[in-house]
Amino acid sequence: MELRHLRYFVAVAESGSLSRAAEKLFIAQPPLSLQIRQFEEELGVALFIRHPKGVRLTLAGQALLPEARYLLERVGRIGNVARQSRENRPVSLSMGFVPSSSHTVLPILIRKLRAKYPGLELELREMISEEQISAIADGRIDVGIARSGSKHPRVLASLQMSDPFCLALPATLAMVCEGAVDLRNYSDQAFVGFSRSHGPAYFDQSIHLCSQAGFSPRIRYEASNVRGVLDLVSAGLGIALVPASTVQLGVKGLAWRRLAQKPYGVLSVLRRKGDTQPAVQTLETVVEKIFEDLRLKVDARLAGASGARLRRGDSPP
Repeated sequence: MELRHLRYFVAVAESGSLSRAAEKLFIAQPPLSLQIRQFEEELGVALFIRHPKGVRLTLAGQALLPEARYLLERVGRIGNVARQSRENRPVSLSMGFVPSSSHTVLPILIRKLRAKYPGLELELREMISEEQISAIADGRIDVGIARSGSKHPRVLASLQMSDPFCLALPATLAMVCEGAVDLRNYSDQAFVGFSRSHGPAYFDQSIHLCSQAGFSPRIRYEASNVRGVLDLVSAGLGIALVPASTVQLGVKGLAWRRLAQKPYGVLSVLRRKGDTQPAVQTLETVVEKIFEDLRLKVDARLAGASGARLRRGDSPP
């Protein structure tokens, strides 16, 4: 298999026509047709169905197209990597991130990276933690902001900030909340949970914490991300177990309380072992400071919230 076969295949697939693809590639149509047939013979499958108005992809062609685009994109970055090494200046950085970090970590991180490297090309992808680990190992992204460590032999959690789960309640909840709360006292409440398909780590941790407290949560409502969960709690639909750093999201109508159970939770920077890219090293330095500032702010907010007495009112649904 040669790179030109991939380029020709992608050009024909995107153009939907051999003649239009030939014009785009600045070659004649007969040689292009020959190259496509040779590529199909090498793979042992038909990639296109020919018809009077052009071509369309077969099922095999549809499956191959995203892989071919990805390989060509990675090849295209080789020149950037070479220039980066020669000039000791990062050219691009691809990063995965969990949704909750888009408000607490990413804004400051992106501003500081662009200030340090004005020409840096940033590629950002929202991904759950497990997807980030796989993508880093495969080389699809360089670094990740995740909610877990890593047991993968090629992926390292280079930085971690403690971010244990806490209880998020409607501000109108009729109770006195001082200090850490015992989750067992909330076993009869309706819970807002994370969708298992979109937030498996959140979902599993919430279920685990309730199980440790001796009950199974009555999940009445679900959301796909932490912001959606908090919005439902602020509407008075129930309570939720969320990372402590969510106090920084600025959702109104909520109160947060630490748990007496001292639950585990982290916010991590993931990268490939041995990666010495300047941009990755700068990112780690910046995020280390962001984590420290975030931890102090979260501790202060939770300390203030834990000593506050909420107004008595009606019980939540």
